[in-house]
Amino acid sequence: MIRRNQGFLTKLYMLMDFAVVQLAFLLAWWIKFESGWLPYEHPLPIETYGGWSVVFGAVAVIAGSMVSFYSPKRKQRFADEFIKIIKTHFISMFVLLSLMFFFKEVDISRMYLALYMVLNVVFISLYRYILKRTLQYFREKGYNRQFVLIIGAGSLGRRFYKNLNQHPALGYEVVGFLDDYQQWSELDARRYSPILGTVEELEHVLAAKLVDEVVLALPLLAHDKYPGIIEVCEKAGVRTLIIPDFFDFLPARPVFDNFAGMPLINVRDIPLDLAVNRLFKRVFDIAFSLAAILLTLPVMVLIYAGIKLTSPGPAIFKQERMGLNRRTFHMYKFRSMKLLPEGAEDTGWTVENDPRRTKLGSFLRRTSLDELPQFFNVLMGHMSVVGPRPERPYFVEQFKEAVPKYMVKHHVRPGITGWAQSNGLRGDTSIEERIKHDIFYIENWSLLFDVKIILRTIRNGFKNAY
Repeated sequence: MIRRNQGFLTKLYMLMDFAVVQLAFLLAWWIKFESGWLPYEHPLPIETYGGWSVVFGAVAVIAGSMVSFYSPKRKQRFADEFIKIIKTHFISMFVLLSLMFFFKEVDISRMYLALYMVLNVVFISLYRYILKRTLQYFREKGYNRQFVLIIGAGSLGRRFYKNLNQHPALGYEVVGFLDDYQQWSELDARRYSPILGTVEELEHVLAAKLVDEVVLALPLLAHDKYPGIIEVCEKAGVRTLIIPDFFDFLPARPVFDNFAGMPLINVRDIPLDLAVNRLFKRVFDIAFSLAAILLTLPVMVLIYAGIKLTSPGPAIFKQERMGLNRRTFHMYKFRSMKLLPEGAEDTGWTVENDPRRTKLGSFLRRTSLDELPQFFNVLMGHMSVVGPRPERPYFVEQFKEAVPKYMVKHHVRPGITGWAQSNGLRGDTSIEERIKHDIFYIENWSLLFDVKIILRTIRNGFKNAY
């Protein structure tokens, strides 16, 4: 029923959001005026607060509609939804305060309003997250499915089919393909949904089968067919999505600009290009690194003393790395290797059971405790807590010629950990896979994503570190 009636689901979301706002009002009222946990203030009647809460709930629903908070969420990440929750409630609180000023309602408790705002964001984020995970669970079990027809059974269509099957939580099922030339071999027939006919038979297929979305995965030479295909789909009331044949050159989440009245695709849109996002990330980095330094200071003192007692040479090792905008900096680590001979260059790649390591160094590298001084790099602005790992200029010169898009990672500050590292891509692992993960992070950055990577790094440990 939900699949067939998105309007009903939208109304249900609005009603639930409004109800959660009122629940937050009751809890904020109780904490501020009834619990005894906070300094007592003589309150206005609860009816006054309740009336303004009803106004806030209505404004929040309207503001949510304005920022597309109630649009279909099947393809949307929760991080994007969370940003819209924050945006909606800040707009709503601004409108509420403006209305209270206009009506001279000056005796509302400021502490109550702060509590009310926080509880609204927390409650709505929590119930939306639980609801999203619940819907994903049922979609994986085969409920609430949406049906897709792919036009084009070439390499593009097959690649999309494979990718879609790797995300069962989205709840999409491919009913088949249409293609003018392609026919499945016996092996392909077992791998893919059937080819139902040619592109000319689209109207007949849409009438005979239940299809929610048509995905165009045709090569550039077949783009003259698009007007007819789109016309047939719109006549049947079916959504049409287009995979551009040059999508390998596009970011994971392309952004459209308008230039001289023409739509243009921004090939590399980076969230951290926005000053406000850079500010939020920098504040988070400073706060997190200060906390990490204070918590690990006793451990760092012990490691420092251990290195000085067990191996000749400095305890802190600094190495030139390439960072933001291809600028070099010195990255700090606890020394885990024996000193290089006089005049030798550090161009070696660390390998498993590396004979250059000291006994204490083997333990430090295995546990990644040698990375702790990098929190000082974060404070100095050379690095971020989360980001692509920085590399030595010597290797950068080699990789940028051999690995496509390698230099994209230098559009943001390098990190102590990253999306690649939290997925086990450290040490002697594929550079190509690391870059794919780094670019995904760069194009999909959010503070929530940073927190997810940190938690994932802690949970999974430091794999492949040697």
